[in-house]
Amino acid sequence: MPNRSSKPPRPRDPNQRAKLIVDLATGQVEDKDPNEGKNPAAVKLGRAGGLKGGPARAASMTPEERRKAASKAGRARWGKKASE
Repeated sequence: MPNRSSKPPRPRDPNQRAKLIVDLATGQVEDKDPNEGKNPAAVKLGRAGGLKGGPARAASMTPEERRKAASKAGRARWGKKASE
C-alpha cells in the first residue's frame, strides 16, 4: 500500500534517521514542506468535501439503511455476526 502520509518520509534505518534529525536540528538540512507544489485552493476544497461527506451521506439515508450500514461496519471491524 502506498504511503499516504502528509509528512515527508524518514529513513527506516535508525542510524540514518538519527543523522537526519541532527542535521535538521543544526540547520545543515532544510525540512521538506509537505504542501510544496500543491494548489492551496484545491487542498482546501478537498478537505471541506471530506469533512461534510459522511454526515451528508448519513442524512440522506433512512434509519433502516443506517442500521444496515452500521451492522456491516461492526461485522467488518469485529468479525462477529450481528443480528439483522
